[in-house]
Amino acid sequence: MSAIDRTFEVGKLYCDRGDFKTAIGHLKEASQGYFADKNFSGYLKAINLLLRIYAEMEMFDEIHQAKEKLQDLVLKEGFELSSKTYYTLAVCAAFKDQSDTALDYLQKALSIALASDNKEDICYAIFGLAAVYARPTVGRYADALKEIYNLEVFFQVYHMPELKLACEVLNADILIHLKKYEEAIEVLWRAYDQIKATKNLTAIVNLQVLLGRCHLEMGDKEMARLYLGLAKRAVDAENLIRMAKRIDKYLEKLGGESQNSFDLVFDESNHAVVERKIGRIDFKNQFILLDLLRLFMQNQGVVYSKEYLVENVWKQAYDPAVHDNKIYVTIKRLRKLIEPDYEKPKYIFRAKNGYYMNKSARVSFDH
Repeated sequence: MSAIDRTFEVGKLYCDRGDFKTAIGHLKEASQGYFADKNFSGYLKAINLLLRIYAEMEMFDEIHQAKEKLQDLVLKEGFELSSKTYYTLAVCAAFKDQSDTALDYLQKALSIALASDNKEDICYAIFGLAAVYARPTVGRYADALKEIYNLEVFFQVYHMPELKLACEVLNADILIHLKKYEEAIEVLWRAYDQIKATKNLTAIVNLQVLLGRCHLEMGDKEMARLYLGLAKRAVDAENLIRMAKRIDKYLEKLGGESQNSFDLVFDESNHAVVERKIGRIDFKNQFILLDLLRLFMQNQGVVYSKEYLVENVWKQAYDPAVHDNKIYVTIKRLRKLIEPDYEKPKYIFRAKNGYYMNKSARVSFDH
C-alpha cells in the first residue's frame, strides 16, 4: 500500500467514526496525491467520499468546487469520462437537488459500465439510480425497489459490504415512505447485523434515526423516543450537521415529553437532577458528584475503572492508598442522593474493575 493509499484509508477511518472535520484534511491530501500521480481512479474515490462529507456538513460551496474541478479534469487533462466520473457528477447533482441531471449522468454511468463489464461500476450506477428514484421530489419508489432487488443478484456473487449496507438502509427508507413499517424494521435490523461488523458510527446513528422515524410513523411514541434519543446522544452536531437537523425535526414532530417519563433527567443549567420518585435533587457546590453522574449518564453501560475516574473527574494522578476509599465514599454519597432505595440500587452498579450506569435506565439531558 502506497503512502497516498494509507492517507486515504486514514481519512476513511475518520469518516466512519463520524469525525468529518479530521477526515477532510486526510482525504484532500489523498486526492491531491492521486491527482499529481494521474491516478484518476484513486482521485475519484477520494472525491466521492469528500462529497458525502460535504453533503452531511452542508458545505454546498465545496460541492460546487468539486464539480468544477471534475469538469476541469475532463477539459484540461483529457481525462476520459468513465462510469465512475459520471457517477460522481450525479452525486454532485443530487446533492444540489438536480434530480433530472443526476439521472442523466447515472444512465451514462450504467451504459459505460455495462459496455466494459465492470461489475463494481455497474453496481454503483444502479445504486445511484435507486437513490435518486427514492428522493421524495422524484417519488419513483417502485423503480427504486426494482433497482435494489437487481443489486441483490450481484451481492450474492460479489463482496461489496459497504454498498450492500447502503442498499439495505435505502430499502428501509423507501419502505417507510410506502408505509410498510414492519418490513422496514425487519430490513433495518438486518442492516444492523452488517453494521456491527463495520463499526461505522455514522451508519449506526443513521439506522437509529430510521428506526425512530419508523416507530414514529407507526404511532409508537415510546419506541420512537428511545431510538431518536439514542441517536441524539450519539450524534456530533458539529460534524453530522444534516443528521442532527433530521433528528431534531423528528423529535419536534414527536412532541415534548414530561420529565416523569424518564428515570433521571440531568438539568445542566441548574446543576440539578430530577429522579422519577425522589423528584428534584440539587447538586450545587457538589461538582465532583455532578461530574461523576454526568459521565455515567452520558455513557450508560460503560465500566469506568478507579484509575479513569480519578484522572478524569478528580483530575489527579491515581494513588490507591489515597483514592480507593475516596471513590468508595463518593459513590456511596452519589447513590444516597439519587437512588430511591439505597439498599437496592438501580442506577450506579459496581463491576469487577469499576463502576457503571445501568444501561436500562431511561435518562435525558435538559440543557
